[in-house]
Amino acid sequence: MAVTAALVKQLRETSGAGMMDCKKALEETNGDIDAAIDWLRTKGLATAAKQSGRVASEGLVAIYVAGTSAAMIELNAETDFVSRNDDFQSLALNLAKLANDAADIETLYDLAYPNTQRTVAEEITHNIATIGENMMLRRMKNIKVDKGSVVSYIHNATADGMGRIGVLVALESEADAQTLDSLGKQIAMHVAATKPASLSVESLDPAMIQRERDVLIEQAKESGKPQEIAEKMVEGRLRKYYQEVVLLEQTFVIDGESKVADVIKKVASDCGSDIILKEFSLFVLGDGVEKEETDFAAEVAAQLNK
Repeated sequence: MAVTAALVKQLRETSGAGMMDCKKALEETNGDIDAAIDWLRTKGLATAAKQSGRVASEGLVAIYVAGTSAAMIELNAETDFVSRNDDFQSLALNLAKLANDAADIETLYDLAYPNTQRTVAEEITHNIATIGENMMLRRMKNIKVDKGSVVSYIHNATADGMGRIGVLVALESEADAQTLDSLGKQIAMHVAATKPASLSVESLDPAMIQRERDVLIEQAKESGKPQEIAEKMVEGRLRKYYQEVVLLEQTFVIDGESKVADVIKKVASDCGSDIILKEFSLFVLGDGVEKEETDFAAEVAAQLNK
């Protein structure tokens, strides 16, 4: 039987699944609507579609480290309860492992998921149907160094390698692993605490600098100071701003007095080998996701009145 647009539309309205999934289901079942619905259900697609509109702002940040490379992913779900589910945790860790060799998140979605005949995208859909909550692989980051160490840190870990805040720190050096791991762990803890916007002043978003400069210029103008003094005030306050948001310029939280850049220089001097803080990455679970505000009592009342 030919698969028509009308049949696809009918199946979409009945199942809530996506257009291409409905077309595939109808092709697999020779245009039989009931059989196509069953096909979608076996693939987890019909159930998953019903969950897809829900906001997923909870979940886990998961990290996988392999020698001089590491990867971090954020896998979102609707409730914190799901983050303690063994299947969800297994999914998060496997995604972090796969992300270590993925060029980007689109590539990761297309990779084969271990011990199944599904892709990563299909496995996430399968878990949505199984667990019953919307899920989203929101972002990934992998870091590699040719020589040195990539160090990870999970703040308030939910399980091994998983939690709500994750940090990766890449140190390029020929120093011994113990020295690099110790320094990297301290820097990662610092990053989790201070949440810097960039590694260096040079890598700071120019738009952020300009926005801060504009605010400072207006403040200087309102102070009534002469132009020359006002300009010096702006430059001085910009330096203070860099100390607040740039990792290498920040005061190290471990000792409360040294700049992070100076701490790295001292460790390098003590071990007799150059150490370069090549890169860092920070994931805070749900950061930037707009959470739904729900009135639980109103929802219960509405259900009772049906």
